[in-house]
Amino acid sequence: MKTKIRLDLKMLKVTGLLVPVILVSGCSITPVKPWEKATLAQDIVKFGGPNPMIKKFEEHIFTSKEGSKGGGGVSGGGCGCN
Repeated sequence: MKTKIRLDLKMLKVTGLLVPVILVSGCSITPVKPWEKATLAQDIVKFGGPNPMIKKFEEHIFTSKEGSKGGGGVSGGGCGCN
C-alpha cells in the first residue's frame, strides 16, 4: 500500500512539473512584420468581427468610461513608423 502511495505522489510531482513546462513551451512571441499589419487590422480579426452591434457596444462603453466621443479609428500609414 505504501508503494502505491509513493508512486502516486511521484506521479503527481512529475505531472505538476511537466504540465506547466508544456503549456509555456507552446507559446511563442514573434514580432509582427510591417507587411503583416494590414492583415491583423482587418475587421474579421478584431473582437466581434464585422458585426456592427458589437462595434456600437464597444463605442458606448468607451464613451461611458472616457467621457469623450470619437477617436476610435486607426491612424497612421501602414509602414509602422508613427
